Amino acid sequence: MERKYTAGITIGVMFALFMAAVETTVVATAMPTIISELGGVETYSWVFSVYMLASTTTIPLYGKLSDVYGRRTIFMVAMGLFLAGSVLSGQSQTIGQLIGFRALQGLGAGGLLPLSFIIIGDMFSFEQRARMQGLFSGVWGVASIIGPLLGGFLVDQVSWRWVFYVNLAPGFLAAALVWTLWRDMDRSGEKVCLPIDYAGAGLMTAGVVALLLGLFHIGTWTSWALLVSAVALFVILIPVERRAADPVLPLALFRKRLFAVGTAHGVLVGWAMFGSTSFVPLFIQSVLGTSATVAGSALTPQMLGWVFASIIGSRLLLRFSYRTVALAGMTSLTIGAFLMSLVSVNSTLAGIMFNLALMGIGMGLSVPPFLIAVQSSVDRSVLGTATATLQFSRVIGGALGVSVMGLIMSLRFSANLTAAGLDKTAVSLQELIRPLHAAAAVVDVSLRRALTGAVEAVFVAAFAAAILGLAVTALAPHGRIAQQGQRESAAD
Repeated sequence: MERKYTAGITIGVMFALFMAAVETTVVATAMPTIISELGGVETYSWVFSVYMLASTTTIPLYGKLSDVYGRRTIFMVAMGLFLAGSVLSGQSQTIGQLIGFRALQGLGAGGLLPLSFIIIGDMFSFEQRARMQGLFSGVWGVASIIGPLLGGFLVDQVSWRWVFYVNLAPGFLAAALVWTLWRDMDRSGEKVCLPIDYAGAGLMTAGVVALLLGLFHIGTWTSWALLVSAVALFVILIPVERRAADPVLPLALFRKRLFAVGTAHGVLVGWAMFGSTSFVPLFIQSVLGTSATVAGSALTPQMLGWVFASIIGSRLLLRFSYRTVALAGMTSLTIGAFLMSLVSVNSTLAGIMFNLALMGIGMGLSVPPFLIAVQSSVDRSVLGTATATLQFSRVIGGALGVSVMGLIMSLRFSANLTAAGLDKTAVSLQELIRPLHAAAAVVDVSLRRALTGAVEAVFVAAFAAAILGLAVTALAPHGRIAQQGQRESAAD
């Protein structure tokens, strides 16, 4: 592909990635204002949950569809759904409409995120991908910082509806660049039209939906029924995929040691990282007694560490084995998770930010090596599926971590309140965020101690997942990335 086309497509993909990344944070800033105008506080969480559900469920499907129909066509479908959902979300008149349109937006986001990295995997060689990975990680890091600031500015100075309309300009620009410049690198003369695996796609989608819905409400009878249904659907999926001529989830990929280790690594680091950091602002605000702004800014070192480590780590792949770089990253993440498991009421904000920075550095050093190694080792016909599955594993790991660790915190908090002689039905975590009143000092201290013990248990669970992630990473095949590709070709 000519250099001018490559540069234009790269810019377009960066815009798409930036847009999808910003959307995950910018809406959170606007939600209090949206609820005050549209109402529906009881369904507040579904504005986020339905977006996550729709985007997560479709990640593997977009990867397979892009392998079958080409990157450009599926990219345009994903972008169209995302922009349509954005426009309709901005025009919502009720909270029900907003939830429905956020689902449509999520269906598009589920394609934009994996397709961005799939297209990069198509266009660039291993050495070029190692350099580009840092650039795209930087886009994600900048988006995570700008998102809350942009959301606050639009809500205060314009309207909350522009939180969604702001996607239109970069979205149309990205679509125009990819549509006009992309040249699919499919070998059309060699391509064989195989029947689409509708049964596999349906079973996998239903299984993921049941899994995520069960995790969102974990601890209830409904959640356990959904989780059992998810397991049953995945069990049925295995023989269906084995018989499919062109499976949506090629099980043969999991027989490759590198891919299997990379997927397991994604689940465990998603659990450790996203699971634990979801509870950090609560701990900082409630236990240390800071403001919401300070609690939110405490996560900045983590993201900066992730971005800078990703840039440096991707370059290190040109000199060192991908396994060495990934192990160094997992060691940093495990140390950070261990230090977080030691937090207490006497912990300092600076100390917590340092721990989070170590975890961010760990993610930046361990995630890109597996992504680039897998992309360099699989056949181009399944590159989209392989890339999307790796990203899907981290998302599922994060959902598992947040749900299970949330259940752990709830059970531990309830037990701590009972041990302190407090009625768990008469207290609320909101009490911890309000200014301390003298009359409630004793109760407040007891609440803080109860919450501290509960969050400590959450961070211990994250530390356990990090240790398992380190152990799994040690199982990765030895050798540099170029050697992995040669081995897989010889094995095939």
